[in-house]
Amino acid sequence: MSKKVELNASMKKVFWRWYFFGQAGWNYEKMQGLGYYYSVYPLLKKIYGNVDVQAEASLNELQFFNTNNSMAPIILGVDGAIQEHQGIAAKDTVASLKTGMMGPMAGIGDTLFAVIPNTIIGSIASYMALKGNPVGLILWIAYGFLRLGIMRSFFYMGYREGVKLIDSLGDRLKKITSAANVLGMTVIGALIPSVITATFAYKYHNGGVKVSLQDLADQIMPGLAPALVVLMAYWLLGRKKMNSTRVTFILILVGILAYNLKIFA
Repeated sequence: MSKKVELNASMKKVFWRWYFFGQAGWNYEKMQGLGYYYSVYPLLKKIYGNVDVQAEASLNELQFFNTNNSMAPIILGVDGAIQEHQGIAAKDTVASLKTGMMGPMAGIGDTLFAVIPNTIIGSIASYMALKGNPVGLILWIAYGFLRLGIMRSFFYMGYREGVKLIDSLGDRLKKITSAANVLGMTVIGALIPSVITATFAYKYHNGGVKVSLQDLADQIMPGLAPALVVLMAYWLLGRKKMNSTRVTFILILVGILAYNLKIFA
């Protein structure tokens, strides 16, 4: 069996692993990161013969990942195509593309594969169930097979487009990496004020004059308080003997103290 055929077989394993076990290792630290790594492991094992290089690629794939389960195959396909053609040299590109793509894919996927079908099919199935009609159950099964077919199409589309990306751009991988890094950092930065809730509670009173620290902060930089929380967490994670669990407890303690001292609310 040629190397190309072996890699294609590995890519099929990647898809089926994601389909059945993509959510199996979900946790609060990495979310889908462990399931993502488990899915791409067969491909990494085939591509990287050197154990040290394989370990480096594995650590890269074990980073935080969270997106809509039905849209993730697109990212997996692109990831597989890039690593198949560029190897460990594409490590930064893969990480940045995952970061940049998972946000938009989540927004699209949650609408197309969660909100809309759950509302429509759920309403029809519930009405039929109340009437004693079992067709509602069949509707859910049919939708499950339709979703499977769409996910497979997304997976091979991502793989195919990933190959085209590498073939057409060739030695311009550094430019792709830089662009992907900018995209990834932009997405993460935009998520900070929408995911983290923190405001400055302190208000200055002097006679009839009242000045809110939050109003001043909004004039300087909207979302400053959430950004400071993220910066503190990032700084703590860089300290020795510090892990995400300890940082979480520290943030809880700081939040309680700051609230009682009227620093943050």
